[in-house]
Amino acid sequence: MGKAVAVGIGFADEECIDEINILQADYVAMRMALSKLSVTPDYLLNDAVIIPEVTIPQESIIKGDAKSVSIAAASIVAKVTRDRFMVDMDSVYPGYDFAGNKGYGSAKHIEALKTLGPCKIHRRTFIKNFI
Repeated sequence: MGKAVAVGIGFADEECIDEINILQADYVAMRMALSKLSVTPDYLLNDAVIIPEVTIPQESIIKGDAKSVSIAAASIVAKVTRDRFMVDMDSVYPGYDFAGNKGYGSAKHIEALKTLGPCKIHRRTFIKNFI
């Protein structure tokens, strides 16, 4: 990130995702990330989406993370940020192995859901498939 002109991070919590669905919540997070940039971009390259309610010209590139270094870098920043958040949540909500599974539905995570029940950060729309 040392060579990036600007980096913005956006976050949509589990309540937002459950309320408006994961795609719409992604758009919320993307708009939040854009609002946090120290420099307004002239043009956006997006991985397979057009972000609603954004006035900056934008282009949707299918499999953009494989075709654009900028999209790939943004994807890595997003994943690392989320993974670090899940590691932090592992100490807040022990027993779910968030540090190991990063919130994905691993066998250990599903077993913890069945044993412990959901915690605050579980998406109700996700766990309904397991408990």
